[in-house]
Amino acid sequence: MKTRKLGGTGLNLSVIGLGTMAIGGGNWSYGWGPQDDRESIAAILRALDKGVNWIDTAPIYGCGHSEEIVGKAIKGLSSKPIIATKCGLHCDKAGDIFFRLSRESIRTEVEASLRRLNIDIIDLYQIHWPNPDRDIEEAWATISELVKEGKIRYAGVSNFNIEQLKRIQSIHPVASLQPPYSMLERGIEDKILDYCRENNMGVIVYTPMQQGLLSGKFTRERLQNIPAGDLRHRDPHFQEPQFSANLELAEGLYPIAQKSGRTVAQLAIAWVLRRPEVTAAIAGARRPSQIEETVLAGNWVLSEADISAIERLIDKREGALNLA
Repeated sequence: MKTRKLGGTGLNLSVIGLGTMAIGGGNWSYGWGPQDDRESIAAILRALDKGVNWIDTAPIYGCGHSEEIVGKAIKGLSSKPIIATKCGLHCDKAGDIFFRLSRESIRTEVEASLRRLNIDIIDLYQIHWPNPDRDIEEAWATISELVKEGKIRYAGVSNFNIEQLKRIQSIHPVASLQPPYSMLERGIEDKILDYCRENNMGVIVYTPMQQGLLSGKFTRERLQNIPAGDLRHRDPHFQEPQFSANLELAEGLYPIAQKSGRTVAQLAIAWVLRRPEVTAAIAGARRPSQIEETVLAGNWVLSEADISAIERLIDKREGALNLA
């Protein structure tokens, strides 16, 4: 698989990385329902076998469970993948989320992540959300200390805006930004991608398939059958009027993908990778078969004709929603 250099770091990431949010299981407020740990480990190992060289996780995914599963999967491997994890989100006893970015909290989180992942150094450590906003400088200064101490190789952030990036840059270099990006979430195209390019920051995008909506496999019946605790029941993209418009978009993408012998999921990932500012895209997988499909998008360069056809479909969706 192709690789791209992550900003000004020494990390060369495969253009597709493995996302492990869903393998955290369903025992937290943003879970995707029950998950078989054996399937999770098999998916991780299959991803590495298919050329994925980095894994994205976070302690909040399953209240530590995702990191534990990643640690089990990579234990004993002669060649370890690049590991990216995060800080700042915490689980209470009920599995609900709260935010904390104090110096003491981050130091505790780093040690816990190293232990769960069974590694000596975290390749990319990211502030998950800039919340509380007032504490991002303290958090970033603490992460800078941890880089100097050899606990972290490079430091990045997720879900930051430009003003927040500017506030921390003088404290320590920002290796990367991890924002959402898909055909349904295009906010970073306005200014953020340009800013990252101008400041030599890598960009790792998440939800390119919009939690399955742009996989080509989502249906009304599937939505009705997903577990009650699945976060998608609360996502506006899965509610009307957006849900119908999104299904129509996915249906329109099918012939574009089919004429190249590809799937809609692969098309959705290739579409975000068309932007040169994007270093890599995160593709989640709960089973080996899922990552086997999505990794094939890593070497697909969309034609200008395909990109134009997709833009027309996106415009049509926007028009339908504006009339709703």
